[in-house]
Amino acid sequence: MSQVAGSRRQRPNDPERRSKIARAAIDVVAERGIDGLTHRAVAAAAGVPLGSTTYHFRTLDDLLEVALRQAAEDNVRRLREWERTVPADADFAAALAELVMRYVRDEGPHTVVEYDLYVAAMHRPRLRPISAAWDDALIELFGSRTDALTGRVLAGLFCGLLMQLAISDEAPSASDVEAIFRRAVHGP
Repeated sequence: MSQVAGSRRQRPNDPERRSKIARAAIDVVAERGIDGLTHRAVAAAAGVPLGSTTYHFRTLDDLLEVALRQAAEDNVRRLREWERTVPADADFAAALAELVMRYVRDEGPHTVVEYDLYVAAMHRPRLRPISAAWDDALIELFGSRTDALTGRVLAGLFCGLLMQLAISDEAPSASDVEAIFRRAVHGP
């Protein structure tokens, strides 16, 4: 294969590279927190040259944006998959309580990084539409089992409980979480 003088060597195009970098950004935030997110750390985690991260994502905010978008899409996809497994006549308060406990018990580190990225939007206005879309998806999902207003209440409660449980040294029992959801779904 010949090269024109002065041109860069052509490398095979990796169509998954951008996605690989996005997932690596999530991993870096999980390991080091948002303040530990650097192009160099993401490149190392993705196993790609540093130039690839800066080519696809010029700034750290670009990396944060793609990480938040990927985390939101992954989370909403998992929630939609969960919702399809919940029978139409299921006790929705009990199902939500079990879901929260699973997120805390089985997916704790993953839940923490998702909320780290979600909360980053408080200080980075360009991330707010992604976090808002995430909220809207939760409201729609939970509202499909109840009504629009209760869906909004449940989405806020779900997120709030997950954040509280993620930082709590002593998690409430599944029955306590279920009682909270039962109140939100059925009232006093």
